[in-house]
Formats: sequence, C-alpha cells, structure tokens
Amino acid sequence: MLWIMRFSGFFSAAMVMIVLSPSFQSFPPAEAIRSSHADSVLRFSTPTHSGDKFSFRRAPAFRNAGECRSPKAENYSVCDPSLVHVAITLDVEYLRGSVAAVHSVLQHTKCPESVFFHFLVPEIGFQSLVRSTFPELKFNVYYFDPERVRNLISSSVRQALEQPLNYARNYLADLLETCVTRVIYLDSDLVVVDDISKLWSTKLGRKTIGAPEYCHANFTKYFTSHFWSNSRFSGVFSGRSPCYFNTGVMVMDLGKWRRFGYTRRIERWMEVQKTSSSRIYELGSLPPFLLVFAGHVAPIEHRWNQHGLGGDNVRGSCRDLHPGPVSLLHWSGSGKPWLRLDSKQPCPLDSLWAPYDLYGHST
Repeated sequence: MLWIMRFSGFFSAAMVMIVLSPSFQSFPPAEAIRSSHADSVLRFSTPTHSGDKFSFRRAPAFRNAGECRSPKAENYSVCDPSLVHVAITLDVEYLRGSVAAVHSVLQHTKCPESVFFHFLVPEIGFQSLVRSTFPELKFNVYYFDPERVRNLISSSVRQALEQPLNYARNYLADLLETCVTRVIYLDSDLVVVDDISKLWSTKLGRKTIGAPEYCHANFTKYFTSHFWSNSRFSGVFSGRSPCYFNTGVMVMDLGKWRRFGYTRRIERWMEVQKTSSSRIYELGSLPPFLLVFAGHVAPIEHRWNQHGLGGDNVRGSCRDLHPGPVSLLHWSGSGKPWLRLDSKQPCPLDSLWAPYDLYGHST
C-alpha cells in the first residue's frame, strides 16, 4: 500500500519512492516465491498497427502464504467458494496495460493462487499469451462479441471510449459461470499496490455494486442540457442522491445483477440515447451506468481508485495524486503510462507503473 502526501507541484519520481511503504519498496511480498524462469522471454505474434510484435517476459510464479489455502492446480474449479474473482479485458490496444495489471495483483496479494481471472476478449488468440506469461495463473477466457453492442454505442469525446469492449463489463453476469456470484472488475490501465482480497471483502449490503464515490464532483456535467430539461429523463434521479463513480474499479454482486436484470436496464438507456431527438450524454459507457446505479452504490474507500492519472480525455496531461493512502493507481484519461514512457515523455507518476511492465519489443 502507498501513502501519498501532497507537495506543491508534481511529484518527482524520487520523492514518490521516499513515501512508499516498506512493503511496496521490497516489491514482491515476502510470501511470493519467484520462479527460476523469471528472465525468459515469450513472444506473441499479434501485429500492432505499427507491425511490431508483442514480447512479454514470463512472470514469476507467486505462491500463497502459509495461512492461505493452496488448492492444487489440477483440482481447482471456478466454482470454488474460496476464490477471489477478478475480471479484466484483453485486446491488442491495451494488452500491455492488462498484463501489468495482472502482474500487480499477483505481486501484492497474500494468496495469489486463490485469485481467479476472467479475461474478456473481442477475438480469439489470447489464451496462449496468458498461459505463457503467467504459467500458473487460474483463468478463463470469454469471447465478447462486439456486434452485441455496436448498434447501441454513440459517438463520444474520445474514440477509444467508443470501442465495444468498453461495454463488456455490462455483460459479466451473462458471460461468467452462474456459480460466480461476485467479481471485481478492473480496467486495463491500472496497477494494484495492495492485497486485492481487501477489496474483495467489501460489504455491499443490499447494493448490487460497490465503488469509490466522488460526491464533490459536478454530477450534472455527465449529462446534456436536453437530459436535465426533460423530466422524463432527469426524473430517474428523483429520490436518489447520485454521485459520480468511476466504473474502472467495481465490486459487483452478479447474483443480484442477474436477478434484477441490470444489463437490460443499461441497454435501455443506450437505446434512449440513440433514439432521442437530442443526445442525453456525451461520455461513452459511463453515463448509462450512472443512470442505473448512481445513488445506489455501496461506498468503497477512495484508496481503491486513485483515478485520473491519464489526464483529461483530450490532452492527457500529467496529474497529481490525492493525499492519503493508495491501494490502486488508475491511469484513466487519454494518457497511458506505457505510451508516455515509450515516447520518453513520461509523467512523474508513470514511474510507479513501470515496475509491473512485462513488455519488451521482439528483436
């Protein structure tokens, strides 16, 4: 876990490292035993836009601490009630970020062998990459058909927000096995610097999802004047105290989600956006989630989503961290740490993402 204090201006990389807790400075937890194959390199021959190939180092093999249950790989089941379930997307554009996110989860959890990953993919071919990079990882891969949402997606302020895979989180209850009744959803542009089991243990009460809320944010800006001027739309928030929350980190009760049909509720708002005489929102996949859940979210500590490190949705400028403890660093916004590092124009906090990066160009 990190503890961040505010200074004037941005952090320098050196200053940030000074305030890191000892557990983070030591990098892998003491309980995690590294594999002797840590330095081997594995290549994945999926072409990028530039024609390069992906090349990932094999991650260390992380082991459970003594007090953890350590199920044998050949006997485990996705329905095992002792597992922590984490869902994340995999695609060519954000693959490097997704691999770093998985790596960070494994490094900082006390029981890495008890984490089960659910990877949502828009095309086949990722399973071998995951198995090669994380040989002992417990995971399943689920195909998400982009056509399922393509006709529901409206144009957004940034093209990346229009990609169908951004909407895959809406369909987790349909895609995952029915025995999986709770899941942590994580975006691909973040790293976890605390034990993911702490987030898993979040009490949702009667709520279906939990997330850090930001009630000081101007909630009205997420919807258009047409939305707010029409009581047929804005009335949805009547009797609620809606706050902004970022959908890149959520704890989701899939049992309740299935029971109350929340996927269809989100789709209905997307249909309203497409058929209304004027747009009711501008920003990608977030507003439909806010329309359904804002005001009905189990609050989670802000340490679990220090978001906005990618800057705004246009310029991707450098951002500072909020003061206080940090369990998760999230580069939401247009600036991604791997792109800025490669361009030799990183922001100060991008240095905190770099240690989890397993990527290297093939030669």
